[in-house]
Amino acid sequence: MPNEPVLALRGISKRFGAVQALTEVDLEIRPGEVLALVGDNGAGKSTLVKTVAGVHTIDEGTIERHGAPVQIHRPHDAQSLGIATVYQDLALCDNLDVVANLFLGNELRSAAILDEVGMEKRAQELLDTLSIRIPSVRVPVASLSGGQRQVVAIARALIGEPQVVILDEPTAALGVEQTAQVLDLIERLRERGLGVLLISHNMADVQAVADRVAVLRLGRNNGVFPVRETSHEEIIAAITGASDNAVTRRQARTTEKNP
Repeated sequence: MPNEPVLALRGISKRFGAVQALTEVDLEIRPGEVLALVGDNGAGKSTLVKTVAGVHTIDEGTIERHGAPVQIHRPHDAQSLGIATVYQDLALCDNLDVVANLFLGNELRSAAILDEVGMEKRAQELLDTLSIRIPSVRVPVASLSGGQRQVVAIARALIGEPQVVILDEPTAALGVEQTAQVLDLIERLRERGLGVLLISHNMADVQAVADRVAVLRLGRNNGVFPVRETSHEEIIAAITGASDNAVTRRQARTTEKNP
């Protein structure tokens, strides 16, 4: 089926001692779609991402890939299922160049010798395909801007040709131009037919690139909204659990001052 989820979470629950972090959470990630996952601090976003990435094992529920149940007990399981995760800290090696970072742990070899030429060629082809502009694939990552570092981290996740890419706060602490560069790349991932799960606190970014928004509140589902048909206020209300909140009150005051 063309609209079948590439990855689906059914009734996912996770507890840490006395703390119930997730309770019967459902989520569907479809190919060629950007699904934003939003929620207040402590809503369970990070825990949910880590269960999909194999950092935490679920207590209850089912994870499905193309409709078939799968088991994810460690990060390697997620990677083998075509799930790539780019965390907020990026985990790049500043002293290595772009090529070395892209292939770190997945180096190409020829007769037990590193295929530097092959890796450089493939790295350049990948960056060109994604329209990523950096001075050279041989410059140290430490010399790149924040936006360039972010797109390099995303490109590294694509080396294994995943079907799902999870991006954890990819535009946090970036400037306007760098943010635009990352959002452009997210749109290109969608064009390549990948399912993208975008975790973000920035509602402007979410509304700029996401197709649907899934809201978590206190570890539970609190709605899935199509972006084009949903107002900013409705999403904020789902996040906070109330239609009357600081965000909507501030907007009302601004409207009164500037009718």
